[in-house]
Amino acid sequence: MKTYEFLSLLKEHANKRLHFEYKAGHEIGANYHITEVKNVSIDSVDCGAGTDFWKETIIQLWESPLEIENPEYMTTYKALGILSKVDTIKPMEKDVEVKFEYSNPQFHTAQLFVQGFEIKGNTLLMKLGIAQTDCKAKETCGVPAVEAHHNEEACCQPGSGCC
Repeated sequence: MKTYEFLSLLKEHANKRLHFEYKAGHEIGANYHITEVKNVSIDSVDCGAGTDFWKETIIQLWESPLEIENPEYMTTYKALGILSKVDTIKPMEKDVEVKFEYSNPQFHTAQLFVQGFEIKGNTLLMKLGIAQTDCKAKETCGVPAVEAHHNEEACCQPGSGCC
C-alpha cells in the first residue's frame, strides 16, 4: 500500500477505531502509540551486482506498558492528525510503500507490509504481514527458481521431488 492510499483510507473512515493485526489472529493492543515516522531511502547492490533505489515510509508502533489496561483504540482521526503534523515538519513521500515497524515480547521487531484492510463496524483493521527475504539475482547467481508449493500434502507425496 502506498503512503497516500493509507492516508486516504484514514480520511475516508474518519473516527473509526484503528486496529492493526501484526500476524493472523494477533492484534496490537489498544495501548499502542505512533512513536516515529521515517522517510527511508534504500540504495542497494544485490549479490548479482545489480543496483536498485527506492523510498519507503515506515510508521513505528509501540505498546506502552503503562497503559496495558487501556481499552480505547486510537481513532483514525487522531492517527491522521499525528501523521499530518509529521508531514508539516518532515514531508512524507506519498507515492512510496508504507510499512509499519512493530515488536512485542512474543514477536520480533519487523517492518510489516500492509496486506489488506477490513472494515468491521466502527473499526478499521489494518492487516499487516512480513515478506520473506529473497535473492533478486537468481539468474545471475545461478540459483535455481523454486516453485512455491501451495498444497503441502501434495508436495511431500512419494515421487513429488520435494523430499
